Amino acid sequence: MPITISQGAQYSRILSVGGARGSRVVDNEEMCTMIDSTPEWIEQRTGIQSRRWVAEGESALTLAEEASRKAIERAGLTPSDIDTVIVSTVSHYLNTPAMATILANDLGMGDPAAFDISAACAGFSYGVGMADSLVRGGTSKHVLVVGSEVLSEYLDISDRSTAFLFGDGAGAVVVGPSDEPAIGPTVWGSDPAGHEVIVIDDWRQIEGDHAYIHMDGRTVFKWATTEIAKKAHEALERSGLTPDELDVFIPHQANNRITDSMLRHLKLPEDVVVARDIHHMGNTSAASIPLAMEALLDSGQAKSGQTALIIGFGAGLVFGGQVITLP
Repeated sequence: MPITISQGAQYSRILSVGGARGSRVVDNEEMCTMIDSTPEWIEQRTGIQSRRWVAEGESALTLAEEASRKAIERAGLTPSDIDTVIVSTVSHYLNTPAMATILANDLGMGDPAAFDISAACAGFSYGVGMADSLVRGGTSKHVLVVGSEVLSEYLDISDRSTAFLFGDGAGAVVVGPSDEPAIGPTVWGSDPAGHEVIVIDDWRQIEGDHAYIHMDGRTVFKWATTEIAKKAHEALERSGLTPDELDVFIPHQANNRITDSMLRHLKLPEDVVVARDIHHMGNTSAASIPLAMEALLDSGQAKSGQTALIIGFGAGLVFGGQVITLP
């Protein structure tokens, strides 16, 4: 007898988005009391004016819960309606169990599938791609995709090349059935030869009790402004759209100059709305795309139903992106 297979909705879409930001605002002036730099240099090199760090009582888990509750409520659902939880994070405080399982418990869910992925700054797009397949394949109906990071806990303040870059936040979306196409094909992959370009210290080899982020910024910049720009164009092409048909561009918020370079490569029209959440958040890794999405929608710069290109890229070196309809 043939095996019975599951079949879900013909299409899926992002139904909602929610975000949470560390409550401590650290502007460049304060940052320069910790490192040897100037506010002007930081902003010129990265676009960052301030960043958000967690305060007492906040963590990657509490931020994930806050963002998730907002996304679930905005989707018109309850936690019990979620049957799968995917969390992308590199800053969970436990190797196991996954943050997704703890989050599901804290949200009061029943028995959802729950797992973490470690795809750094591409993790949100990886999660969206998986959620799309799960909903259309019939394995899940409503998938909660979360990117949550507290990178301030991994900063080496003595490293003036990285200490000012990173922030803390969480972004969440609910992916569910759709009557029309609303998530395009996922373009993802890696350049594994570059796996040592961005790392967090090996816990087996560190001295003391703290692991730090290390990054070869020049190599990352070159890779992002050349190879990732090509992948962004491929995601747009595979969605069947031309640059003139795109409304919004939401790249991973790594560096304002990377975003500007990608815009030139993509040849996007001047009226395309471009996410610049990095100005006040810094780089929040897996959280940066959903946080930037929420900020654009909340401010009215972007509107529900518009077409957006999202793409993430980071440690691994990994990348992932797709064209979506905004919730």
